[in-house]
Amino acid sequence: MSKFLPSSWASTGLAMLLAFCLQLLALPATAQDNQISGQIKGVSQKAKTIQVQTTDGPRMVLFDSDTEGMEYVKEGEAAIFTFEQVNGDRVARTIVPKLAKLPEGVVEISTEEVAQLVAQGPAKGGYYLVDSRPAQRYAEGHIPTAVSIPVPRLEKTGTMLLPEDKDRLLIFYCGGPT
Repeated sequence: MSKFLPSSWASTGLAMLLAFCLQLLALPATAQDNQISGQIKGVSQKAKTIQVQTTDGPRMVLFDSDTEGMEYVKEGEAAIFTFEQVNGDRVARTIVPKLAKLPEGVVEISTEEVAQLVAQGPAKGGYYLVDSRPAQRYAEGHIPTAVSIPVPRLEKTGTMLLPEDKDRLLIFYCGGPT
């Protein structure tokens, strides 16, 4: 989870938050010379293939017994695949989780800190907790006191959805890896 420093969230901070949440939501990434990164869409143990969604579209990567990092291959998660070309196929050599880098002005908050604030409530704790996942995921379950503001809605309406009190601690969370 991340929180904004009270004085930094108004204009550029909001743009950085959006970029951060989009990364955490594992939106498709790009393919480089010997690297592919993006969201894992499917895995076939029988065919030894992994389908990865990139900005260039879906890409297929093979894996074998020499592939390191198969424990990070989970459908829906984001990963970075370093591969080599073997007989015209991309064969993954290493797989690592794709972790988001916090933008400048954003600091991480621990689960314990959030739990303490939630126990106090927003008024006493002085925070505003935003669940930026899709509304359906919010409806399935969320942290108590969290307000649902999915990223697309935040992009459209911007700071109008955020509290007027600029000294209030803003905490955002989503469903991506951190």
